[in-house]
Amino acid sequence: MEIAIDAQLVRQIVSREYDQARRELTELGALRAYEKSLQRQDDRLAAAGDAHTLACKAGCSWCCYFSVDVRPVEVFSILDFVAARLTPLEQERVRNETQANSRLLANLSELERSRRNVKCPFLAAGRCTIYSARPQTCRNYHATDARGCQKSFEEPGNLDIDPEFAPLVYQAGGAHVDAFSVAMRDAGFDIAVYELNSALAAALADPEVQERFESKRRPFDGVAGAEAPLEFMDGEA
Repeated sequence: MEIAIDAQLVRQIVSREYDQARRELTELGALRAYEKSLQRQDDRLAAAGDAHTLACKAGCSWCCYFSVDVRPVEVFSILDFVAARLTPLEQERVRNETQANSRLLANLSELERSRRNVKCPFLAAGRCTIYSARPQTCRNYHATDARGCQKSFEEPGNLDIDPEFAPLVYQAGGAHVDAFSVAMRDAGFDIAVYELNSALAAALADPEVQERFESKRRPFDGVAGAEAPLEFMDGEA
């Protein structure tokens, strides 16, 4: 699906989010700045002119089987939420599923991962158990017709399926994430993207991983990261 970029909208979001994120990274630290940014991201998505066209709703979970990449700060925010909000039994289930998924995906390329359905460890009874702390990718994934998401689930090897999405929601979310990511990078933090299960498994296995991140070092040992394209920025604020 091709769209026309609303350059004014994108520039406005990028400028505002970058400036605010840089201030909060200095004043609050990476994790708290990220969590405050999430609320602004949700607000921008909800305020998009075509948000009313979205088909996404509670109980729709086709996309919860698709490959998800996360940045380190997202991993630590999720784990804090899990520790505070999930029961010990749920935490154990998440840990076991995360480790199993990590082993399953360990030797697959990005393309191979995109052709497989793997249930997110946070999906239970058709609902996201970390919804308010879900990754930015999940927040930005929206469709105007859930049949496209269902078709992608039913035909995971078919990469030609192009679900319909809301252009303004897509631009608002993408511009926001790009701006926050560049602010993080300019503050010295790792903004590489890692496969969700592998990053979570590494963080759960190594108590020093968050300290390395907060010290502005590469946090995950033995987990391959990738440079995510900045679609709405050229890498400079």
